[in-house]
Amino acid sequence: MLNTSGCAASTSVPLSSRESPPPRRPPAGRSGVGCETEREQTSPRRPTAFEQPISGTQTGVMRTVYSPESAPPRGFYTLLTASVAPRPIAWISSLSADGIRNLAPYSFFTVASGEPPILSVTSLGHKDSWRNIRDTGEFVVNIGTESLMEVMNETSAPLPADVDEFKVAGVRGEASDVVAAPRVAEAPIALECRRHDIVEVGNGTLLLGEVVSVAVDDDVLAEDGLPDFRKLLPPSRLGRLEWGFAPRTQWIARPKG
Repeated sequence: MLNTSGCAASTSVPLSSRESPPPRRPPAGRSGVGCETEREQTSPRRPTAFEQPISGTQTGVMRTVYSPESAPPRGFYTLLTASVAPRPIAWISSLSADGIRNLAPYSFFTVASGEPPILSVTSLGHKDSWRNIRDTGEFVVNIGTESLMEVMNETSAPLPADVDEFKVAGVRGEASDVVAAPRVAEAPIALECRRHDIVEVGNGTLLLGEVVSVAVDDDVLAEDGLPDFRKLLPPSRLGRLEWGFAPRTQWIARPKG
């Protein structure tokens, strides 16, 4: 039986003899009640938003475009540091050729190689850490915690090279296991390094150090023997004068090829 719209009509059943009928839902993508026509059944599927090329004008997003030649008022460097964030902090301890202890934070820091294990720290300009690593070939990358944030920042002060920065910062130094440079006793992780290479890049210098020993406080270790981020709570550097606290985390499995 057909109704006036040409759709098949259902047989009437008294409500007393069956459950209340579920509310009718219009076909997907359309409003109102009606029949799906032959044209609608055979028409090609529309690409989803993820399958369509999207331009800035289509999304309505307005962007400000900078270049090194047309930088924002505070300069291109500040644009980079506010964009590439958060950045982990290498709290580097080193010894001068005369045995003076130095301590300084560097946020241009990452792993450069897994085998051999090499860390990369960039120094903008030739500072005391650069000089000590060049002269002695050794240093320690200390990983601090949120509770050490203020102290780590204090060690960025441009003090004379003959000043013991451990004493100025009020932190304790303890003997490292392999290298001569001391590690920070209050820092839960210390990665002892020997100079692998020093590479000049623009106004920066890449300090590449091969890790020869890693000391980790038991208090921040997880059951699998690795540092637990939620226990470690390392601070980070952002843009301007901002420092970051450890963010929340999520486990995501990598896709298999």
